[in-house]
Amino acid sequence: MTIVAEQPVRPTLVRGRHPSPRFGTCVMELASLLAGEPFSDRPATVSPVIGALLRTYNDGVDDERRQDLSELAPVIIGTAARRSVEENRASICLQFAQRLGVAVPRGRAALGSATPEASGALAAKAALASGPSEEAHAQLIALVDELALAGGRARRLRLRARRGVRRRR
Repeated sequence: MTIVAEQPVRPTLVRGRHPSPRFGTCVMELASLLAGEPFSDRPATVSPVIGALLRTYNDGVDDERRQDLSELAPVIIGTAARRSVEENRASICLQFAQRLGVAVPRGRAALGSATPEASGALAAKAALASGPSEEAHAQLIALVDELALAGGRARRLRLRARRGVRRRR
């Protein structure tokens, strides 16, 4: 009898929200499964800013690039944090959108775009509006790493680096 070494299974990510894994899985639903939470696109252990960013990007990016997001699912688990951390993440997302050429609202309108959902979605839409090019795609993945680090996720990122996870260039 020949035993074949187990290969890690990389699920195929699809766009949209799903009633169960049987109908497909987006990156956020994958994170909920990995975290041992009920199947949902809003896992309690994930930062609302990161969740909005990845839900929006997952649904707007092409099928090939969407598959790169599966490596982020374990990284974002446990990123939910106190309000000040989420506000910092929202600011980072707004700065990212500005760097990609998206006009960020000012004055009273800025209050609405500084919420976790709006800032994460705006950053994702900025990356999607740029094509999305390979460069914008790589920048968005780096943004998720930066947002995770903003909440003290350095240990998880080091673990991922040690496992040899490589990003497509």
